[in-house]
Amino acid sequence: MTVAYRKRAGNGNGGNNGEEGAVMGEINMTPLVDVMLVLLIVFIITVPVINHVVPVKLPQASSAQAEAEPDTVHLSVDAEGIYFWNEIPLADDALDERLAQASGQQPQPQIHIRGDARVPYERIALLIAALHRAGLGKIGFVSEPRP
Repeated sequence: MTVAYRKRAGNGNGGNNGEEGAVMGEINMTPLVDVMLVLLIVFIITVPVINHVVPVKLPQASSAQAEAEPDTVHLSVDAEGIYFWNEIPLADDALDERLAQASGQQPQPQIHIRGDARVPYERIALLIAALHRAGLGKIGFVSEPRP
């Protein structure tokens, strides 16, 4: 910031009322504008030079068929804690057998868990533990939006 001094004219009597050499309270904008214009010109010249194209080798598309979509299994737990496999009631001892069969499929099915709002959390935790023991990893939780 440049501080400029200016000499003020007197009061007409030859006196100056003590205002000689007073500080001017305005900022001189000319040096700031000059610096900004120089920076703008520098950036205009250097950006096209810096922004060069990088050669990238893109992968080629193959004509092989896409992998088959995995099945989806809907596991539900109602308010009484009864398990349902795709809307069919399932006993607790048959759950491990079904999960073992599902884990042997290729690709493994996606498991969507639906739990009633009133079901004890223990039943959901037991179901998740059984899925983990069976080696099923594609697990999702299904919920409904609040009204």
